[in-house]
Amino acid sequence: MSANIVLGIDPGLQTTGFGLVQFDGGKLHYVASGTIKTTHLSRSDLPARLKVLFEGIHEVVDRYQPDCAAIEIIFVNVNPQATLLLGQARGACLTALVTKNLSVAEYTALQMKKAIAGHGKAGKAQVQEMVKRLINLPGLPGPDAADALGLAITHAHAAKGLALMALGGSVRTKASGMYRSGRSG
Repeated sequence: MSANIVLGIDPGLQTTGFGLVQFDGGKLHYVASGTIKTTHLSRSDLPARLKVLFEGIHEVVDRYQPDCAAIEIIFVNVNPQATLLLGQARGACLTALVTKNLSVAEYTALQMKKAIAGHGKAGKAQVQEMVKRLINLPGLPGPDAADALGLAITHAHAAKGLALMALGGSVRTKASGMYRSGRSG
């Protein structure tokens, strides 16, 4: 697998995190990370905030030329209005990525946390620490950038696995002794 740059996006209406990693020969290298903020705009000016996110993603793609992207899937939370607004922010980010002709993979926060920290209940601090270790950063990335880098790392590893399966033709699995007589135990 040749060197690929993966862009991860952690969408948010106030703060969207982005992170880029390069995957080269089985090794991950940090490229860049940061946030796109809309906090300088009125909370009531949704179109302007979505425009900032859209243009910010375009700027990141133009500057770093990623090969593909990964974005977090949003779930419904307790507040339906907040979920709707977050979905619109995610839509602006997703649209920005596809208008730049990037393939986009989608991962839940649970999938990313499992891939990065080993369990889906990992807190922000755990994700930040593991991202720091996985790509050998000198300090902790911010929480939004860490989640975005986590998504990029998750996709880099998933893409490597898919490429290996394509080369090998099939994947053999070993049956465990876990199921006997129709019962698990």
